[in-house]
Amino acid sequence: LCVDAFMQDIFSARALATAFETGLIDFLVQEPGLSPDVLALRLGLDKQGFTLLLGFLEKSQVLKRSDFGIRLTEEFLRALDFRDLLRLKLSTANFGAHDLLDHFTDMVRQPRQSIGKLDFCRLFAYERGLHDTPENYEWTKRWMQITSGLTRYEAPVCMKYHDFGRYSCMLDVGGNSGEFLLQLCRRYAQLKGIVFDLPVVCRVGREHVAGQPEDGRITFIEGDALNARLPSGADLISFKSMLHDWPDEQARRLLANASESLCPEGTLLIFERAPLDPVDGSMPFSIIPFLLFFGAFRSSTLYENQLRKLGFTAIETRKIDLEMPFHLITARKGG
Repeated sequence: LCVDAFMQDIFSARALATAFETGLIDFLVQEPGLSPDVLALRLGLDKQGFTLLLGFLEKSQVLKRSDFGIRLTEEFLRALDFRDLLRLKLSTANFGAHDLLDHFTDMVRQPRQSIGKLDFCRLFAYERGLHDTPENYEWTKRWMQITSGLTRYEAPVCMKYHDFGRYSCMLDVGGNSGEFLLQLCRRYAQLKGIVFDLPVVCRVGREHVAGQPEDGRITFIEGDALNARLPSGADLISFKSMLHDWPDEQARRLLANASESLCPEGTLLIFERAPLDPVDGSMPFSIIPFLLFFGAFRSSTLYENQLRKLGFTAIETRKIDLEMPFHLITARKGG
């Protein structure tokens, strides 16, 4: 989460994105200690514009100036170890900011209905995952890069709070690129997994895990989780950042479908974002992409009630704070 510290507001986020785009960050990694004039000249930047950029970056503690020239701060260098997450959050926040400025009133009036007006939310066009055309493939691959990048860093958090060493076969419903399963299989040698998702999503997912040592332990099965019978034989079924995409009734149906396919005594696991509370937590600029979906994030109550209705026992809910709160809900089938 250290990456969020460098995009607390629109000025710091936009300036940092520009620093990457102009090559300033990579230049300072390779050649720290140059003067502002030399840097502006080497990068081909206007001197006055570069002075403004440096001011924003210094204020957000990305870099520091001294008699020995300009250097990246130690704190930012540590965050740069997570460059992929840093750049992903920058690009999505800067993209989503336009929607927030233009449509916040609509979001407040009708949260779910307003989603169709938002450019960022329209990027996640799941209907394009049904038919494998060149255009649908490229579109789907684009949004899956976002979800895969986030999952890469969210999966270890889930593993910290739940022991996956007890399972042999896991079904990840709406498992996207397979990144969640890939992280789990990398940690737990006994685990095999199935991703159940839309056809184009599965195609991109197979490409995503291809060549990884765990590739042979991850299978992709195409289907519609709402209407098709899920694959059987799993002693763990997971929903990771998936159920919030669906209205309440469909979310209940997805859990019911999972219950039918889960092995007796098996575990159902839900790892989902919880509602945002601007008063209770920090709201950095990087939170904007999730804020756009605020109407879709629900409390754990619906999930817990449905699991009880389906006969699950040992239902446990844990709240985990990342850039926003998450629910980790586990339950056992029967018993």
